[in-house]
Amino acid sequence: MRLALVLLGTVLGATAAETAPRPNIILVIAEDMSADIGCYGAPDARTPHLDRLASEGVRFNRAFTHAPVCAPSRSGMITGLNPLRYGGQHMRSQVLRHPAPFTQALAAAGYAVLWPGKTDLQGLPDQALRASRQPWLDRAPPKGPFLAYHNIDLTHEAQIRADDTRHARNTRELRPADRRDPSKLALPPFYPDDPAVRRELAHYHELVTAADREVGRVLDWVRLHGLERDTLVLFTADHGRGMPRFKRSVKDSGTRVPLIARWPARLRPGTVREDLVQWLDLAPTFLALAGAPLPPGLDGAPFLESPVAGRRHVHAFRDYMDEDRDQVRSVRDARYRYVRNLAADQTESGRVAYQELGGTMRVLRDWHASGRLNPTQAAYLDHGRPAEQLFDTETDPWETTDLARDPAHAAKLAELRGECDRWLGSLGPLASLDPDELARQGVIRPRPAEYSRRAATGRAEGPAPPR
Repeated sequence: MRLALVLLGTVLGATAAETAPRPNIILVIAEDMSADIGCYGAPDARTPHLDRLASEGVRFNRAFTHAPVCAPSRSGMITGLNPLRYGGQHMRSQVLRHPAPFTQALAAAGYAVLWPGKTDLQGLPDQALRASRQPWLDRAPPKGPFLAYHNIDLTHEAQIRADDTRHARNTRELRPADRRDPSKLALPPFYPDDPAVRRELAHYHELVTAADREVGRVLDWVRLHGLERDTLVLFTADHGRGMPRFKRSVKDSGTRVPLIARWPARLRPGTVREDLVQWLDLAPTFLALAGAPLPPGLDGAPFLESPVAGRRHVHAFRDYMDEDRDQVRSVRDARYRYVRNLAADQTESGRVAYQELGGTMRVLRDWHASGRLNPTQAAYLDHGRPAEQLFDTETDPWETTDLARDPAHAAKLAELRGECDRWLGSLGPLASLDPDELARQGVIRPRPAEYSRRAATGRAEGPAPPR
């Protein structure tokens, strides 16, 4: 029966490919970037190219990644499988039998795959992508359909905290009007008003504008080669902005991502979608567009031209963040977020040596130690978290007011608790294991000694663990 279904899927895929032209696909991923874009209503954004892309295509308002840090997020994206299923949940684990990337099936379906730049796929070897690793933006496009990947690292956490010389180099193409006055930027309620925080926030927004210029280069290349009508350009990011309480948080600040798609041949310009989309949907969507059969058991589904039928929830997790132990599971519906803190004795911030290098994190530590943070700000650093939390993202978009003990929200809490139980029960035996046990079982390589040194010293001075 299974063979018959696979053959049927292959026939249906071939039929779809024959009746509808297969698009070229350009996937643009920005690192560490929230939906801080003009078309999303971000007040401090200057993003004309992304705004134009949205006006010519579709903006997805409820798009989420499953992990708020790069390697587990990208690992799930490339497979369409939640990393909790295969032991890939801990940051920078090297999974020994990593599931196949969608690029292999795309190449088998006749697509040229161009994948230069960052991979960071939890141990998946670059050669497994079946892709050219050569830059493509300065070359003519391949003959026949292709998928081209463009990674933008300008917005990464390390660039936000860079010194003035490096920041000037990263933003050298910005106009004077693109520069931000730190004193006029909107601060989230969980940040203290400090010059060092405002400096990094100004850096971030200027780097988003620099990333927008990179998107403009991609759009110029598409137009130069006459590919606009039959090319899907999809822009997104791997998780939220690279600042404390954004990156590494399962809340919307860490898992809600921008997602904009333009395909003039099939997508109505100026469309805004409110259905739930997840990063795990990218792989099956690209396979469906290529007319390739979808592997059984994927956690994502094609979403581009219509919402995923029956979807009411998306899910996220936080496990080891480099050397820092944690275990958080989360469920998001169209309005509410449920958070389950399985290591309730931990702080929400954790203590990740790499994150501690940033100016904003140092300010948070200093103000917390001196008792200057208000309760909303201190909650990120205080020890001990509720086992369960519930947030109304409509009335409380920064998720600072926990409703889990509010009797008026008891029914919603019970509903999302039940969905979390159902989801966790579906993931298999590896989902709750720590990295040492996964290594003992031969699922991942033993973690680098550098992580033990960081945990002991609190400093990230040694060489970075392998990617």
